Amino acid sequence: MRQKLRVAAYAICVRDGQVLLARSPGLDGGPPEWVLPGGGMEHGEDPHDTVLREVTEETGYRTEVTELLGVDSIRRVTPGRFGRPVDRQGVRLLYEVRVVGGELRHEVGGSTELAAWQDLDAVPGLNRLPLVDVGLRLWRERPAAGRVAADEGQAPGK
Repeated sequence: MRQKLRVAAYAICVRDGQVLLARSPGLDGGPPEWVLPGGGMEHGEDPHDTVLREVTEETGYRTEVTELLGVDSIRRVTPGRFGRPVDRQGVRLLYEVRVVGGELRHEVGGSTELAAWQDLDAVPGLNRLPLVDVGLRLWRERPAAGRVAADEGQAPGK
């Protein structure tokens, strides 16, 4: 089975009781999903630089990293070319960032279509990727090991 590894960096940016999120179009015609600003590292790029670049691309804001909150890993087998399965692993570094400049805008021609501040209390009602919850748990709990415990019945990183 083919194996594929993706390393990505994501931002948790909270201010005044709101979190900065981006919205991506739904997969296969599904509803749009809220995501953390961030994305995949380019070859040779440092993850710290990745998160700063991705936040600017997706939201228009310039940010600075204030803390590495933790690392999350996810693994799943998905269909690949010609119906052959691919064993995919994603390693996601989650950074706390703060806005230092720029203006909120939406990404054009990228992986997201909208950027917005969302009330922290409203996040549970949003259609969102599970990584949003992982990131907010890391931000709230700040575990020394940089990893949140998996919920019962749920594998780490899911």
